Amino acid sequence: MFMILFALTILPSPINIADFSDKKEADRWVVVDDGVMGGRSEGNVKQIDKKHIRYWGDVSLKNNGGFSSLRKNMSEQKIKGATIAKIRMKGDGKEYQFRVKNNQSERHSYKYTFKTSGEWETISIPLNEMTPTFRGYTPDLPNYQAKTLAQVSILIANKKAESFELEMEKIWLE
Repeated sequence: MFMILFALTILPSPINIADFSDKKEADRWVVVDDGVMGGRSEGNVKQIDKKHIRYWGDVSLKNNGGFSSLRKNMSEQKIKGATIAKIRMKGDGKEYQFRVKNNQSERHSYKYTFKTSGEWETISIPLNEMTPTFRGYTPDLPNYQAKTLAQVSILIANKKAESFELEMEKIWLE
């Protein structure tokens, strides 16, 4: 007689990072532009209805500028088991970066570049493909290990002056 045993793989529950149907969620996000270094880019964020935020603005190359970001700091949380970040959004056809930090004291972050389609879509980001970055350089560090998470951000920095606009509904980890 043969016994067949099935191993059940229990996937962790999705980890909610941002649900913009919560009106208070937009207040947890901060725009950080190149003005921190003298640049002239300008981003804005606003709750636009009961489910979405709008992040829009202009990237300027004046005064050595060139980026705008939307950032959420949070208490460091364990995310072991998560392998993918997902963003429900409508972009403008431009490239953006999804960035994360393990903890607030890290100088570097981890990035993944994605292109939006101009339509509502769910962007999937493999966490283990996020590469380290610090002020445009690649530190000699391994890719993101996805054990802890303390900051997430969306950044536009395409080395050109341009207007941008995103609408976001939700960000989560699976």
